[in-house]
Amino acid sequence: MKFLHQNPLYYLCLNGHTLCSGCKPKVDNRCPTCRHELGNIRCLALEKLAASLELPCKYQSFGCNGIYPYYSKPKHEYQCSYRPYGCPYAGSECTVIGDIPHLVAHLKDDHKVDMHNGCTFNHRYVKSNPHEVENATWMLTVFSCFGQYFCLHFEAFHIGLAPVYIAFLRFMGDNNEAKNYSYSLEVGGNGRKLIWQGVPRSIRDSHRKVRDSFDGLIIQRNMALFFSGGDRKELKLRVTGRIWKEQ
Repeated sequence: MKFLHQNPLYYLCLNGHTLCSGCKPKVDNRCPTCRHELGNIRCLALEKLAASLELPCKYQSFGCNGIYPYYSKPKHEYQCSYRPYGCPYAGSECTVIGDIPHLVAHLKDDHKVDMHNGCTFNHRYVKSNPHEVENATWMLTVFSCFGQYFCLHFEAFHIGLAPVYIAFLRFMGDNNEAKNYSYSLEVGGNGRKLIWQGVPRSIRDSHRKVRDSFDGLIIQRNMALFFSGGDRKELKLRVTGRIWKEQ
């Protein structure tokens, strides 16, 4: 989203009706009230009035108490630190928004997500049916540590035509806070091991955006089945890791 015009213009039709420059192209240059053609006569009084207005942020109910000039209010709201977060649950197009405590309760109560305390994890991902191995769905686990919440994602997807699995961590908060933490992920078997270390991405970045940027531990399908042992038809992966706070 770009803010190219901080001060939109206001126009008058011949009958004195007003319209802003943002709406003018949308009505084919005709007044939506009387249908007369709009010229380029500006309503300077209305522009001056708009410039004098100061309004509260639309996220006031989420804790933002700032008052902003009319023309700079949209830019502030676009990056307001109090703006609500979207639900980080990736298995459906969930439209729930809210602050972090609300989303944590929502994940637990409505999505039945596994919640864990602690900064280390040791998870097994098992798919015994060959069809499920080919179409393993995503999984989400939430960890509470350092007084914060982190979302661990694991799923199957494709890079081009190559089937892969990916595991990555997202931080339930803003990017400037996420940068205070690091995490590592490890998976292995049969004497081999893959290790990933990175910085958790904020849930401001969508699950799909993080996944499609390959910002996590990526395991090729054949390697995942090799780690699983057996006849290579069953997925048995153990993903371990930890979260720590940077000094």
